[in-house]
This record gives sequence, C-alpha cells and structure tokens, in this order.
Amino acid sequence: MTSRRAFLSGSAALLAQAAEVNPQIQRSRDAALAVLKPSQRHLEHGLELHAQSLVVESYGFSPRSAVDGDAVRRAIEAGASAAEVEDLNTDMLLSRVAEDPAQRREYLDAWRASGVTCVLQNAGQEGSSPQRLLKRLAYLTYLTDMMSGEVSRAATPGDIETAKKQNRHCLYMTANGVPLAQQWSSEADELSWIRVFFQLGVRMMHLTYNRRNVLGDGCAEPANAGLSDLGKAAIAEMNRVGVIVDVAHSGWRTSLEAAKASSKPMVASHTGAVEVRRHIRAKPDEVLRAIADTGGYSGVYSVTSFLGDPGDINDMLNHIEYMVKRFGADHVAIGTDLAYIPSTSNAEYKKVGPRPRSRQFYEAMWPAGALDNRSHPSLSWTNWPMITVGMVQRGIPDDSIRKILGGNVMRVARAVWPGKA
Repeated sequence: MTSRRAFLSGSAALLAQAAEVNPQIQRSRDAALAVLKPSQRHLEHGLELHAQSLVVESYGFSPRSAVDGDAVRRAIEAGASAAEVEDLNTDMLLSRVAEDPAQRREYLDAWRASGVTCVLQNAGQEGSSPQRLLKRLAYLTYLTDMMSGEVSRAATPGDIETAKKQNRHCLYMTANGVPLAQQWSSEADELSWIRVFFQLGVRMMHLTYNRRNVLGDGCAEPANAGLSDLGKAAIAEMNRVGVIVDVAHSGWRTSLEAAKASSKPMVASHTGAVEVRRHIRAKPDEVLRAIADTGGYSGVYSVTSFLGDPGDINDMLNHIEYMVKRFGADHVAIGTDLAYIPSTSNAEYKKVGPRPRSRQFYEAMWPAGALDNRSHPSLSWTNWPMITVGMVQRGIPDDSIRKILGGNVMRVARAVWPGKA
C-alpha cells in the first residue's frame, strides 16, 4: 500500500495533515488507499487537483456533532415525549459544535480533511409541513450564525466562491420536501410557502421523499404513478422563485415528468445508475438523460447498501464513470448523502441507555431490503480527496473532474438563481 508519507508531497500537503490530526479520519483514508491502490503519480495529482478545485457537494450534511448523552437521558427520565427527544437529539447533532470547543475542533478537522468548500445541506425534515421543515433550518441557521467566520450560510452562488477564496466553508440550504400550506383553498395559497422558505435561505427542495404525497410518487411507491397537477404547479413556482427542483427520492415516472415540466435545470442530487446497480434510489437511463436534457445533473451517492457488494469507493466510482461516459461530465456531480460522525458519538449514545421504540415516519419508510446499516470505511465523508484520486485513476480528464467536484453544481445554481437565463 502507498505509504502515508506520500500525502506530504506536493502542494496538497494540508489535506494529508488534516487527516493525520484525527486517527479516525486517517483510518478511513488508509481504507480508501487499500481499495484504490493508486500509483504515486495518480495519488499526488489527484490530491493536487482536489486542493485546487472548488468542491461543492450536491447533497449531504455538514459534519455532525456528538449528542450530550447525559442530557438526553435526563430528558427521557423527566418524561420527555418521543417528539421532544427527537428534536433534542437532532438539535445536538446539527448545532452542538457551536457551543462545545472540543466538538468544534473535530468538526473543523473533518471539513479540512475533506477539501469541501460547500455542502448543499439537508436543512428540512422529510414532509410538507412548514412547521416541521423549519426545525432543521433553525438549528443550522444557529450553527452558521455562531460560526460564520469558519462555516457560513451561503445565500447566493457567489457566496460559495467567496468562501473558497477566503479558505472558509459554507452551507447552501436544501429541504427534503416542498412546504405546503395544506389548507387546500387555492393553488396559489397552497404553494405560497415556497417563496417564504426561499427567503429563509432554502435553495433546493425534494418534490417527494420515499412515499407518495400530493405532488407525486416517491421512489418506494410500487404504483409509480407520476407527477400530479399540483406537482407541475409546484415546479413552475420553484422555477419562478429560484429553487432547484430535486427528484433524488422521487419515483422514476415522477422524475421523468418533472424533467419535462421544468423550465430550468433540475437535478437528482444524490442517486445512482440503475444499469450499474438496480435499487429504488437509482435512476434508469431514460430519467438520467431527461435530467441532463434540462441542463441539470445527477449526483452520485456514497451509501454502501445502494452501491452493492462490497459497496466500497470503487463501486461509487463505477456509477460516476458510467454516467460520465453515457451522459457527459457536464451532468454528473457528487452527493454522498453521508455525514462525518464524531469519534465520541458511540460513547455518548451509550450514556443515553435504552430508548422506547418509536414508529417510523411515514415519508421515510423503506421497503424491506432497500436500506441496511452496512458502511464501508473507504466511503467516509472525509475521503473526498480519495474520490478525486479514483477519478484520476480512471482517466477522467481534469476539466471534467472539476465539473463533477463542484462546477456543475455551481452552473445549475447560477442558472436557477432569480433573474438568470
């Protein structure tokens, strides 16, 4: 295996040093090296290219915090409801680094090791309730307010470029649902929350999650019924306001019809190619082509159970390579759908002790066998530089790699931004 010292050559040394600060990050880096087995030339060129590129994740998560296990346990012992415990847990996962110096150090180490400037951040829980969608947005708004000098909220595509120039990181907020008034009085009233959430900073929205809603069918619905009339109206309003349409969790027919309905580039922010690995979260060629024809992109995920066996970094690269060859590098991105998990997480969860079982949220229900708890260390979120090394190994040109790493996300963000053609 290539020695660790190889990381310290060239101008990309900071990526290596950031990994070596944290043993957990270094173990993941070593796991990727063991799978890829890059030559010295490919390794150094990939790291250099990654360090120079503007890296923007098409869908994912800021590095997580560890919960305060004692505080969660106390809340349970005090009789907190399941919803209250869930909110407390999510608040801690997303924003505790703003208040805990040790957590903050590990959080920033993960950002630096990844070489990522911006994440299109999941900032809204699955569903269409405005009140429910607001919670994660509030937690992350607090985080970026408290850490604005290091990790800020990007309001415009230009803010992302500024963050790169200033060696900072940023979040471009997204929602896992389209907020709906749910009063059913008129089409305009029903969709009025889209602009409100845009004004609050949300720049991309899932049309559906796994299940069916009033806009269309999710990827887990066997009927594959497609887009509703209200769904078409929601896309028109998102196009008008400046919100990117995302069909990552939508059914195949819903995705295809959304691409035909959208007047702006639209995306499947984190998905895969059915021809590489058949899964409900992957898209067939017809859908991937339709998305590309809008000027949009499909982001490749890093979830082991979606990628197949063994579900490692090479399996992820198989999807990237297939999409590049089939649809062109202008229409491929990376949306890992993963987060960095802090080294103290397991210990903190043990402090919580047993929790009552709770029912799964309807929108997030998965069919049997579609999701499991497998993970592969080569796919750790901090291994973004290794994904670039893998693309170099496969002969993808540097200009194409830059597009996949962030150029395509930036192009679509600008095209959808209000007032742009």
